[in-house]
Amino acid sequence: MKKILCFGDSNTYGFNPLNGLRYTQSERWSGILKEKLKDKYLVIEQGCNNRTAVYDNVSVEMTGYKAIKQYLKDDLDIIILQVGINDMQFLYNYELSDFENKFQCFISSIKDVINEVKIILLCPSIIDECILKSGFSLMFDKISIERSKKLPEIFNNLAKKECCKMIDLNSVVEVSKIDGLHYDIENHQKIAKKLLDDLL
Repeated sequence: MKKILCFGDSNTYGFNPLNGLRYTQSERWSGILKEKLKDKYLVIEQGCNNRTAVYDNVSVEMTGYKAIKQYLKDDLDIIILQVGINDMQFLYNYELSDFENKFQCFISSIKDVINEVKIILLCPSIIDECILKSGFSLMFDKISIERSKKLPEIFNNLAKKECCKMIDLNSVVEVSKIDGLHYDIENHQKIAKKLLDDLL
């Protein structure tokens, strides 16, 4: 059976902006894929709250380019990457060109291990300004919001350079008006449908 790794941050984990709990398997997009594709694919869910893509976080598991290594031991056919938005936190002081270069190295390191794997990049949604009035204002500021607006261009460049499929989530879903960062159940369903259309 073919294997799909859903590797991402809190929006892959299924963080509920309403109460901070985790959506059930039938509510979060990666869990929906697991249920819908069970006869064709083994779907591996590996979402982690506050996971970055390329900048060192407080633990290996929360640092994308480090955490993914342990999952590359599986014979994967498809990897869906939903990371990058946490790298926009004001804690990380960098130029966007540095982020893009490091992300390209991240993707290349995956291909070095599994050459034939199909990689689908999910470009994060632009952060909504309502985040400045939420608890996440301790992590994201106006500069974070402006940086996030550049992500579609960056992810498009990465997809071209590394021959990946890219789905811009800005054209698929909207972030919650509660925290400006996460998705409600309806939008998780939209992400799942978009991916199912691509995979089936």
